[in-house]
Formats: sequence, C-alpha cells, structure tokens
Amino acid sequence: MFTGIIEGLGRINEIRSAQQGKQFSLEADFHIDEMKVGDSIAVNGACLTAIEITERRFKVDASPETMAKTTLGMRKIGDRVNLERALRFSDRLDGHLVSGHIDGLGKVTQRRISGNAILITLKVDPYLSSYIIPKGSIAVDGVSLTINTCDGNGFEVSIIPHTAKETTISQLTVGDAVNIETDMIGKYVERFVNRTNNPNSQQHVQQNKIDMSFLAKTGFL
Repeated sequence: MFTGIIEGLGRINEIRSAQQGKQFSLEADFHIDEMKVGDSIAVNGACLTAIEITERRFKVDASPETMAKTTLGMRKIGDRVNLERALRFSDRLDGHLVSGHIDGLGKVTQRRISGNAILITLKVDPYLSSYIIPKGSIAVDGVSLTINTCDGNGFEVSIIPHTAKETTISQLTVGDAVNIETDMIGKYVERFVNRTNNPNSQQHVQQNKIDMSFLAKTGFL
C-alpha cells in the first residue's frame, strides 16, 4: 500500500529482457538504507518488488501483465521516474490510499499555466471515467492528485510548485502517456452495488444487507 506522496526521483540505468517481461535496474536520488529484498516500491505508480539492492541502486522485475498495462514498456535508459516505498502503519497518510495496481493509461491533451500552478488535462478510457469525480483523488504516475474537473472523456489536475519540483509531473507534455490508478474506495462501492444484480450472490448480499439504502444511510451516497 502507498500514499501517492513521492519520496524522490530515480533514474533507469539498465533494462534487460526477462522472458516476456523486463528487468529494470534503477538508482534512487535518496537513501534507501532501510529497504530490503522483497520490499515493494512504486515506480511511476506501479507496485514492483525489489530483487536486488546495492546502496542506492536496486533491481525489479516487471511481468508481461505489468508491461502491457503500464507505461513501463515505453521507458528508456536514462528516464526519470517517481519512486515511493510502501506505506508503514506508523506513517502519516498525507495523500490517499494507493495500491500500486494500475487501472489504465491516460494521455496528456492540454497543459497550461494558471498563476503558480500547472494545469494538466488528461484523456482516459470511458471505463475509468465512472471512478473519477470532481475533488476526488487520483494517482497519476504514482502522484496523489486532486481532480479539479472531469467529464466522460477525462479530467484536469492542478500541479502546485512543490509537486512540480519533487516529481516528474512537471515534465509532462501534450501526447505523453501516464499510469492512472483511480480511487479504490469507489471501485469497492461499485463492486458491492453491482453484486445486487448478480443472482448468484443474492443470498450473500441479503445476509450482509449491502444495498443502495445501506450505502445512503452510511454516507457513501
């Protein structure tokens, strides 16, 4: 589990084929002394497992599924990436709950300056739009951001100077692809609601009394 608050940047030093997947060697800009083999780390929002660590360098394997569903397949040696190690239960949750499991890709369609902020508009597939709401949370390349506005085609986010300085978001240009992870709470709520339409789970749903009325009473709707 992650927060979407990027710890620092890293650089891809090497990319090797690993059957149908890839193995990446990266170097972090910050100390990773406490990190150990087997730990999770989000690379541009994608949850990967460290398989080798030497000082600030570490290696991760990306499966064929990860390569197909994220922008890692587009990355090159020398590219800069956002890095975040897994959340500890003692940490403050400054962003929002992020799983590191990418839902799909987005494409930058507009970038403009507004005061001290960078406004970026992104297009996403329609199936992702149902999980995106105004003022809700979303992870773009692993960065926790607040949605300004949205419609059926995409959404707009505002990048403050600190985020622009500490992440790769400020480097995005029109046409760039990014990893998108929508808010997991919305996906769970949709799952609970849709189960009421599944005859195979009617008895289980009735036992747990999770329906539109329950969600309204408990503040989800």
